[in-house]
Amino acid sequence: MNKLRNEPPLHRVQLRMRAYRGEDIAVGPGKIALLQAIAHTHSISAAARELGMSYRRAWLLVDALNRSLREPAVATSTGGARGGGSVVTPSGLALIQCYRAIETTAATAAAAHIEALKRMLAP
Repeated sequence: MNKLRNEPPLHRVQLRMRAYRGEDIAVGPGKIALLQAIAHTHSISAAARELGMSYRRAWLLVDALNRSLREPAVATSTGGARGGGSVVTPSGLALIQCYRAIETTAATAAAAHIEALKRMLAP
């Protein structure tokens, strides 16, 4: 119970969409979050820190994502005087937009069912 209002705690129902390529997850919520963090930081390592994951894990996710797509979602450049960096490509930005649109559409379409499911959950 919520001690302030004597109400049951809030329930959260979350839709999580994944697109598979064969047996592998080509696109999912973690890869989209990573893409958004890379777009914000221009760095795989900074994005990994922002999301609380190791650089290696982030790099592996980016590599798997790029291999799953017709065009890469992330382009990287190696070191040099100013260091390397990463950029989310136009294809990657379109992927983020498409994924988020699917999430919004699905959540809107399922809103009544989600509310019904929440009411079924124990406090």
